[in-house]
Amino acid sequence: MIGKNSILETIGETPLIRLQELSKELNTNIWGKLEAANPGHSAKDRIAVYVVRCAEEKGYLKPGGTIIESTSGNTGRSLAMVAALRGYKCIICTTTKISFEKKAVLEAYGAEVIVCPKEAKPDDPESYYSRARALHEKTPNSIYINQYYNTHNVEAHYHSTGPELWKQTEGKLTHYVCCVGTGGTISGTAQYLKEQNPAIRVLGVDAVGSVLTRYAREGVLDENDIRPYMLEGVGKNIIPSTVLFEYIDEFVQVEDKPSLLRARQLARTESILAGPSGGAALEGVYQYRHYFKPDDQVVVLLPDHGISYLSKLYSDAWMEENGFL
Repeated sequence: MIGKNSILETIGETPLIRLQELSKELNTNIWGKLEAANPGHSAKDRIAVYVVRCAEEKGYLKPGGTIIESTSGNTGRSLAMVAALRGYKCIICTTTKISFEKKAVLEAYGAEVIVCPKEAKPDDPESYYSRARALHEKTPNSIYINQYYNTHNVEAHYHSTGPELWKQTEGKLTHYVCCVGTGGTISGTAQYLKEQNPAIRVLGVDAVGSVLTRYAREGVLDENDIRPYMLEGVGKNIIPSTVLFEYIDEFVQVEDKPSLLRARQLARTESILAGPSGGAALEGVYQYRHYFKPDDQVVVLLPDHGISYLSKLYSDAWMEENGFL
């Protein structure tokens, strides 16, 4: 029989797709790394299976244990998928920004979902960070993934996404564009790519209302920079240790509306249904477009599938209600 032993063996080796209309419009070569092709529909599958495997090997997670995480949705979905297969309980602490679809998928895998106010500051007992940490402390045989400070988050992409892109582009890529949230996806991939060719330029896409860009440029963390935004999987109100700033050459901040519209445009021009972070990454490409040469090879990581945002990003009613149409 030719097949896989489990769904987890289908993680990785996602396709690299030339974005034809975008390449033509910007007069360069734009490629999308389609992470929605993972079984959990996002790049977070890579870290979920890697982190859980490491925890098992080191004895931190034993049979019947509990996996706990604070996440905006995709990491939780991937962890819930791994936990269901491995026989672990899974508790996901998230925020009110989570879409209906994401919450429903978590529960479909059997995860317990705790929704916390998105406005809560990180040290607030009601924040999704604090709730997850408190649950871990009182739950025997549990692990708190804590993706924002877990080096395995970076390692997973160093060992998978980076080598895949180098192989798929035959070492010819000139730019790597990726949203910065926890930082693992951009940092691990960028580290590997720059070890192969230090001339590769890495563009980090951040949200307006996040603290990451100013911290990268000035080394300043100012809470006055924090303001609400609708994008998911982009930006942070903390500085995760998994953002390796030394491997990110440029930061660009994007607004909600143009980012969401870029995602909708991608669906109608390239037939790729991406999530809001994919739209944000494309908006970053547009903002940086004057630096691209016709023979450049630009890879944009599209982190997840738009199917999780049908009630938000791809709903005309929701877009109109929030002033995006």
